[in-house]
Amino acid sequence: MDISFGNYIYLLLLLVLPVVGFLLVSFIRWRRTRKDIFAEHAFQKNLFSATGIFSYLVPYLYIVAFLFLIFSIIDLLAGREQVKTQQKMSNVIFLLDVSNSMNAEDIQPSRLDEAKNIMVNVLPKLANDRVGVVVFAGQASSIMPLTTDFTAAENYINGIETSVLQVQGTDFLKAMQAAVKKFKGIPKGARQVVLLSDGEDNEGNEKPAIRLAKDEGISMTTVGIGTEQGAPVPEYFYGQLMGYKMDINGETVSSKRETGALKDMAESTGGTYIDGNNMQQAIQHIAEAIRENKGSTSVTVDSQNAVHYYQYFLAVAILLFFIIYLFNPKNDLNL
Repeated sequence: MDISFGNYIYLLLLLVLPVVGFLLVSFIRWRRTRKDIFAEHAFQKNLFSATGIFSYLVPYLYIVAFLFLIFSIIDLLAGREQVKTQQKMSNVIFLLDVSNSMNAEDIQPSRLDEAKNIMVNVLPKLANDRVGVVVFAGQASSIMPLTTDFTAAENYINGIETSVLQVQGTDFLKAMQAAVKKFKGIPKGARQVVLLSDGEDNEGNEKPAIRLAKDEGISMTTVGIGTEQGAPVPEYFYGQLMGYKMDINGETVSSKRETGALKDMAESTGGTYIDGNNMQQAIQHIAEAIRENKGSTSVTVDSQNAVHYYQYFLAVAILLFFIIYLFNPKNDLNL
């Protein structure tokens, strides 16, 4: 445990104590000598008030009391203070669809870029909240833990591409399972998910995802991105456009936004479905939805300030002075 002092300069007071102690003892001896000069020892009991055993300890109690008083002034510091507070805050996990259909360009520059821009621009509106990111397609993976470091979050989000996951599809259940793992230790009333997807090519498992969300106390805000008219799905290889996705007949596949599952998940978990094609409105609506569902959570904070111990030394000093006053009201120093 690291130990330091709040007021180093007052350490010099410790040098005064030996001097005070020496003068006090010298004074007591001098007074005893004066008594011996005034009368023989056999007559002193008749001439002077009797001194109790406690009076012999008084000088030493004074010294110890002043020692503790000096240490209270010095202010001993050690360790770090842990503070547990109950705060109104949100723990938000963004579930981002990174299936190949999110490369479609019916929303410029692409559905994925639209989703990423929405996420990045929502962050400044989530003051004091924590955010995490899970990407999913036919599988799901957490790419960022819950954090209040929005600069780091923005860097994570900007680096997301559809190539981060190899298994294609749109598995909402696996996305929700990954979110549940990240919410471990978070109270159920403070868990929120923002799912951004075109809803296309989903594997029909939104019902199990809804049941899991309800069991875990998770509120879902879903954001649909893409148009009903749809667009071809570009296929990239190491960032180079190689063509467009085709079906088994060699026809170009057109991907369309499917909102049915997205609306069902939002409504069933007490959340909101939001049209993500208008980015500014989507950002505002997401921030409002998160604020409305903000829950209480306990947060333990390690304070950067060390713990103060001056009050304990001060309490001992006061106790010693009180004992001296109580049992030695005449300030008898056994003189």
